[in-house]
Amino acid sequence: VALMDYGVKENMIRCLQNRGCEVTVFPAHTPAETILSGGFDGVMLSNGPGDPADNVAIIGEVKKLYESTLPLYAVCLGHQLMALATGAKTGRLAYGHRGGNHPVKDLAEDRVFITSQNHGYVVLSETVDPAVAEVSHINMNDGTCEGLRYKRPHCFTTQFHPEASPGPKDTEYLFDRFVASMGGDR
Repeated sequence: VALMDYGVKENMIRCLQNRGCEVTVFPAHTPAETILSGGFDGVMLSNGPGDPADNVAIIGEVKKLYESTLPLYAVCLGHQLMALATGAKTGRLAYGHRGGNHPVKDLAEDRVFITSQNHGYVVLSETVDPAVAEVSHINMNDGTCEGLRYKRPHCFTTQFHPEASPGPKDTEYLFDRFVASMGGDR
């Protein structure tokens, strides 16, 4: 797995390694061509701070990754960058989502999970092109977008942190989903 480091937490790497992945961490400004020519089975876009729209150069590189056939999973800032790279917009939350107690509904599973979050920006659901992606997770407190399932094969994103273990392992199934998209057995 090529992991783009926008502010990655060590436990995200551990969650992938625990599933048998060999993880190579790349700095945020690594060109997409480096990743695409590296022989990786998948790409993970990490969490990180700040206004996602400020990262114009990185958004351009994320768009190139999206246009490839590599499986992609993006978390938090990575989720927002992927949305921007595919034409959606982001906005600032009035108060932000902070803490380890945010209920999020996985619409496909019809199940609510308690999640850990730390962000002040959100993907604006109404700007997501339905030909590109659909909202996969929603915040049960305010109805905001917490995840996207892309129409392009093997590409999904979440706003919350599945590696943060508030449940303690409730949302780690997303790592299993990512590994399965790469042809793994977990």
